[in-house]
Amino acid sequence: MTESAPAPAPPLAGGRHGADALRPLLATVLTALRTGADERRGPLPAGGPAAVTARVHTALGDGGVLPARGTGDHEALRTLVHTLAAGAADPAHPRCAAHLHCPPLAVAAAADLAVSALNPSLDSWDQAPAASAIEALLTRTLAAEYYDTPHPDALLTTGGTEANQLALLLARERHGPHLRVLHGANAHHSVPRAAWLLGLPPTTTLPTPTGTLHPDTLDAALARTPGPALVTATAGATDAGLIDPLDALADVCDRHRATLHVDAAYGGALAFSPRHRTKLTGLHRARSITLDLHKLGWQPVAAGLLAVPDTTDLAPLAHQADYLNAADDTEAGLPDLLGRSLRTTRRPDAFKIAATLRSLGRDGLARLIDRTCATAHHLAELLDAHPRFELHAHPTLTTVLFRPTPTDDDRLAALRRTLLHDGTAVLGRATADGRLWLKATLLNPHTTAGDLDTLVTLLEGSTHR
Repeated sequence: MTESAPAPAPPLAGGRHGADALRPLLATVLTALRTGADERRGPLPAGGPAAVTARVHTALGDGGVLPARGTGDHEALRTLVHTLAAGAADPAHPRCAAHLHCPPLAVAAAADLAVSALNPSLDSWDQAPAASAIEALLTRTLAAEYYDTPHPDALLTTGGTEANQLALLLARERHGPHLRVLHGANAHHSVPRAAWLLGLPPTTTLPTPTGTLHPDTLDAALARTPGPALVTATAGATDAGLIDPLDALADVCDRHRATLHVDAAYGGALAFSPRHRTKLTGLHRARSITLDLHKLGWQPVAAGLLAVPDTTDLAPLAHQADYLNAADDTEAGLPDLLGRSLRTTRRPDAFKIAATLRSLGRDGLARLIDRTCATAHHLAELLDAHPRFELHAHPTLTTVLFRPTPTDDDRLAALRRTLLHDGTAVLGRATADGRLWLKATLLNPHTTAGDLDTLVTLLEGSTHR
């Protein structure tokens, strides 16, 4: 009895024939993305968590994600991609506007495919020759947007949380373990969490009754703070998108010889818009800046950065492992990449950003930012003029807080959950002035005035049924 020949190994995404192997699979993926979106119809699936989970289990059947016998590439992709799209909260839908979760540009997603196919890892040059050079060019280019210094630099991170953690780590290495961190109540939750993670003293949270950190409040707090201090200001708060008075806060930090870090994960992209960049006046005075281009940058997750005025500021992150950056290799001219992150294996997220920036240019990026900000202002004007809604304030960035009138916090929270359960709208929630508000975070540059009219009409009907 002759033995059967072993089954051939599945095709690879890279190599000379990788593109040929990918092409028919991409057709299956793209078709399934369309059919899944057609089935979903709205911004998210109806029915809530239990219904979505049941539909996933039904689609995958008894075999689940690990059947005894494989179903083949096309069936697996067709079933799973369709199920993913049908059950997605799709940020490309104009009524999906809860979080700082942008719809990625097609050019960025296409660039990300090339990265997935080639799978470079930026922990050593011999794993990512061109990718490491592109990252170095991108990080210097972006850092120079914020710092007019001879050698500005930036690190790629998984987002604002990791960038804030790195900023506190660098400050701790400069000033020691007794560093005091001060921030407004409007700061991102990752700041006090980073201090805890790094073994620093508990952070000092300063009141922000108007939504931003007042220089007088900081001045008084620093006057009673012993030892070295790091102040974290915010340029684009998560709840309302407000920007702290950066220049005035930098003046206070200078008087007290405190270090300033600015979390500009949300608002930092305004630097690319001549119309809006003055909102960031004083940002360049920060010792470090958190940026996040999977917010107002339209990138697939992840696309965070930490920018610094001089590449030597990153020296504390230097690390050596013989199999990745042996001293003789570095001396011979191979770039040392290990100190560019606390992670080892690291995806070249710079590549999709570079493709997007090259495609759009400064003018194209500015147009997207300006258009999205204008859309948020238009929604605010609609709500402000409507007798059945109360607007909290006109937006600084692209976040609009509002609430139906009359209502109370419990009914407002229930309304939001009803919209989610019905699959008709994805809106966030935020507390301001002691009350709960609905939050629309507008990041979709394709949202039209008609889309906003539809959203307001939907909300009007939902609040009075």
